[in-house]
Amino acid sequence: MGSKGKRRFKAPKGPGGNMMRQLEELQNQMAQAQSSLEEETVTVSVGGGAITVVMSGTQELKSIKIQPEVVDPEDVEMLQDLIVAAIKEAQNKSQELAASKLGPLAGGIDIPGLF
Repeated sequence: MGSKGKRRFKAPKGPGGNMMRQLEELQNQMAQAQSSLEEETVTVSVGGGAITVVMSGTQELKSIKIQPEVVDPEDVEMLQDLIVAAIKEAQNKSQELAASKLGPLAGGIDIPGLF
């Protein structure tokens, strides 16, 4: 009465089946790109190298290095401003990295009526 065993999913024939295959491939590519972004980092220095920030492609802050000569108890605001500037710049670079990895994937799928 038919073979026993696991049934394999068969994508529907026609335009809908092709779309399912495209979505599955896009999902695989997105997972690979996301994994790559977790491993990649951007490094930003501000204030002539006084503050250095390292951030992952997924915007996880990895490290902040502060040169001892910029730690002035009389001018804490300058240090705070440098740290904020370094983190903002690292976030921007991290977002640019993510866009360069993920952006092309969004353009690689053809879903009629989506856009």
